[in-house]
Order: sequence, then C-alpha cells, then structure tokens
Amino acid sequence: MRPKRAHPDKVAGRALTSLTSGLLAPVCRLRYMGTQNLPKSGGFIAVSNHASELDGITFTEYLFDNGYKPHVFAKQVLFRVPVVGLMFRDSGMIPVSRGSDKAANSLDIAEKLLREGKCVGIFPEGTLTRDPDLWPMEGKTGVARLALATRVPVIPIGQWGATNILGRYSRVLKAFPRKTVTLKAGPPVDLSEFYDKPITAELLRAATSKIMDAVTNIVGELRGETPPVRRFDLHLHPEYKKKQQTYPPLVRP
Repeated sequence: MRPKRAHPDKVAGRALTSLTSGLLAPVCRLRYMGTQNLPKSGGFIAVSNHASELDGITFTEYLFDNGYKPHVFAKQVLFRVPVVGLMFRDSGMIPVSRGSDKAANSLDIAEKLLREGKCVGIFPEGTLTRDPDLWPMEGKTGVARLALATRVPVIPIGQWGATNILGRYSRVLKAFPRKTVTLKAGPPVDLSEFYDKPITAELLRAATSKIMDAVTNIVGELRGETPPVRRFDLHLHPEYKKKQQTYPPLVRP
C-alpha cells in the first residue's frame, strides 16, 4: 500500500503542489515502480534524469505521492518571480545560482537539510540533456560532493515519457491523448569505495559517473533499449550548449 501523500508545510507551498498536480492530471498518467527502494527513514538524496521541462513536476510528484517532502534544486531566477517565488520558497525548493560564487550556498543548504533527515532532490545534469537521443548526459559533481559529505543514501530515479507531452525546450504541449510517464527508483548507489579518500576533482567525477550510471541504466529499462557505452559530455561538445530543437549528429567515442 502506498504511503499517504505528503504536502509542504506552508500554505503557498501547498498551493503550488496542488496547482501542478491539477495541471498534470488531465494530460499525464503517472506509473510508479521501485518504491520499495525509497528509504523508510532518514535523509536521502533523490536523483533523476532531465529531458523535459515536465520532469521537475513528475519527479516531485513521485516523491510527494510516496510520503516525502522533497527539497528540490531550482534556478535562482524563478525565486525572483512575484508570487511564484513565494510558492517555490514555501514548497521547500533550494535556489541555485549557476556560474556565481554563491553556487556553493545551495550545497550548504542541502547538506543541512540532509543532516536533519530530509529528502533532497537533484537533477545532476544541471539542465536538460543535450544528448540527441535524450539519454542522460554526464552530471555535475555537486551531487557527489554532497553525497560524500553526508554519506546518506543516494537513490537513482529514472523517468521516461514526459517528452511525449512536452518535448525538450518545446513550448507546445501535446495534451491529447493522455500519456503515461513512468518513474522507477533503484537501490541506493554504493559510494563506499570513495569514502575516507582525499576529495579530488577526479574522485568527484568518478562518484558522479557511478550515480549517473545507475540513473542511465534505469532509463534504459524504461525505454527497453541499451544505453550508449559512453554518456554525452557537454564540456566536450560546446556546439550543443545553445538551446535548440535540432542538434548536430553526435559521433560517440
């Protein structure tokens, strides 16, 4: 039996989650798998792939519906929008200032929440995937830094189907017919091999890659396809950084 749905503690936060649930229901049927892998108690990091703007809503719905109050990373700019910013803050979201000296603040906030036994939600890729076939790309190392600092469980959650409703960077919602989005949680990622070692850039990349391996494998299960041998790395393909609907052909190593 599924646990009772959780809700944000504050009124504006509840209003936001009620609004997003109401908007999602007519166009999307959510299918949940792997819920037995979600921790019964204590703080944990939930990570997921990111191929559609809808992923943020489906990801948080999965966690709320299974009894958690996730604190999800979101762009700082969204917190500056009147009313919306208040809703974001009151729903427990964590503002992220990309490319500034304040970027580490979000990790500090997340670490505090995790040590308090809360759930923190992260899209490690940091943006919508640029992989032409919508596979997860290499993640940013903040998630590994946070996981190694707290040693809480890292739960990989793969999701697939949202791009059939709202394509990557699309503004056209394909509302009908109603479509299914499947989300599946896997077992915690074992990062013990990285514990008690000097924190280097190489170690953080290796830990991040292991986390993304777990997410990618779940996405492969949901798609019924074999993931690429090597994930797309945005740093190696600057021509893909611009938001666009058509990407150059990708030659994988």
